[in-house]
Amino acid sequence: MFRFIREALWTLRGIRVYALVGESGTGKSFRAKLVAQKYGIEMIIDDGLLIRGDAIIAGKSAKKEQLYMSAVKTALFHEKAHRDEVARALDRERFRKILIIGTSVRMTQKICERLQIPHPVKVIKIEDIASKMDIEKAVRSRKVEGKHVIPVPALEIRRTYPSIFYDSIRVFLRRSFGAAPARQRLYEKSVVRPEYAKRGRVVISEAAISQMVVHCVDEFDTRLRVRRLNLGSDSHGYRLTIVLEVPFGAKIATDARALQEYVIENLERFTGILIEEVTIIIDRFTPSK
Repeated sequence: MFRFIREALWTLRGIRVYALVGESGTGKSFRAKLVAQKYGIEMIIDDGLLIRGDAIIAGKSAKKEQLYMSAVKTALFHEKAHRDEVARALDRERFRKILIIGTSVRMTQKICERLQIPHPVKVIKIEDIASKMDIEKAVRSRKVEGKHVIPVPALEIRRTYPSIFYDSIRVFLRRSFGAAPARQRLYEKSVVRPEYAKRGRVVISEAAISQMVVHCVDEFDTRLRVRRLNLGSDSHGYRLTIVLEVPFGAKIATDARALQEYVIENLERFTGILIEEVTIIIDRFTPSK
């Protein structure tokens, strides 16, 4: 209830939330300042950091995490102390617009919920602001060289995260993106190599995720039986279809919704993966024991 009250207060203050979404490594952070310039956005949330102009206002960078799963959790503000720090900073700062960067709309919504700010009113896709060639080049740089961008100057990153700093780049806001020539500005961005990129990536197998789902269902209600589980994934997250055997008398409408939320919350909490969708199918009813 408190979260909904806070979100309503943000709305009454006239705060507008924007989202920039695209697959990992497609150049979202590289173009974040360009998006902010076009829409007059003062604040950016990117990979666990709250950024205003050229300064990091609050938060911690997911790029500093030594494990990939920890980086995902940091980007999603999983830790209470982390999200509370950023939420307090948002309360202090005076602004009208904020940009949330994520790999999917679902991810940006999850960040908004955890920071108790309204969901995005406008979603900008990376494909709308970058050419196919630019995106492919960014993806190659990520996969081959492990390079990531943080949209603040090198001085800020060297001071805060010297161990992962790699290089800096300077770009002009292009006229074709919507700015008049007189408003063109030079932006500096930092190139980093995250700790987890140096150590390799941890991958959770489908078998392990399936076991966790079965465990979650059993924890939720020992009378339920998982008859079949289908698991799919893409750049936006995982999609689960759980086929259940349910006892007669179960409050299926309310219980199914609660089970969906229970599975999503626990999988995201303990693994750091993003669950895009959980579909529950009732295959058959059985006599109550």
